[in-house]
Amino acid sequence: MRSEEEYSKEDMDRINEVLNSGVHSTKRKPFRFSLLFLWWIVVAILGGASLFLAKLAGVV
Repeated sequence: MRSEEEYSKEDMDRINEVLNSGVHSTKRKPFRFSLLFLWWIVVAILGGASLFLAKLAGVV
């Protein structure tokens, strides 16, 4: 392994940049609570519809 003196300043800057940044890191958008709330409403409506249909069929 090379010592740090064998690398130029530019090489050391690039090495430090790679080491400090994640290899597989991606830029992510912030979490959207409105989308979570929308999914919660959709699931609740589908659950209510299935309960209504089950009562209509006499299963419940």
